[in-house]
Amino acid sequence: MNSAPPAAAPAADVRCFVGAAIAPFLDDLARLRIAVFRDWPYLYDGDADYEAQYLRTYLRSPRSIAVLAFDGGRVVGASTGLPLADEDEAFLAPFADGAIDPKQVFYCGESVLLPRYRGRGLGHRFFDEREAHARRLGGYAWTAFCAVDRDPDDPRRPGSHRGNEAFWNKRGYRPRPDLRARLPWREVGRGEVEHSLTFWLRPLERA
Repeated sequence: MNSAPPAAAPAADVRCFVGAAIAPFLDDLARLRIAVFRDWPYLYDGDADYEAQYLRTYLRSPRSIAVLAFDGGRVVGASTGLPLADEDEAFLAPFADGAIDPKQVFYCGESVLLPRYRGRGLGHRFFDEREAHARRLGGYAWTAFCAVDRDPDDPRRPGSHRGNEAFWNKRGYRPRPDLRARLPWREVGRGEVEHSLTFWLRPLERA
């Protein structure tokens, strides 16, 4: 007898939270980051203390946003953003030459989604909500995010891996090799490693 195909994941309910309203969901954000970023290309060996320190940035900024996807009462996906000027120095340093004013950039942080809920348009929804939030705030000429740089010949790269570059290009984002951040985190099996991350930017049109 053939086994029945796995049940499709139900549609997720997407809600947005701003500034201090993100606080009740910090543990959910940490859980998802640790689970999703353990895979290629981040290979992040999650640490609760690091997460608590990193995510505190979103509480310090009243203009931050968390876009959360719920299945019932469970958070199954999350996407974050805040003004680049409110980010840590590691993200501001690439803009030190003044070619682009960081005060005009809204930074889109991570998007993390459990595998069962992928391929349902939530990636676009995450970007739509963050870009709309930046427009409502006003004063931003760009939206941006960082992607970790990896050697395409890295033996740890899964053969089945499909990058997000086509998706990002479709959204209007373009890589800026002249804008690279340096950020350390603990890699699976390697301990703490400093990583290079390239910024991708998109002009933010008015509503």
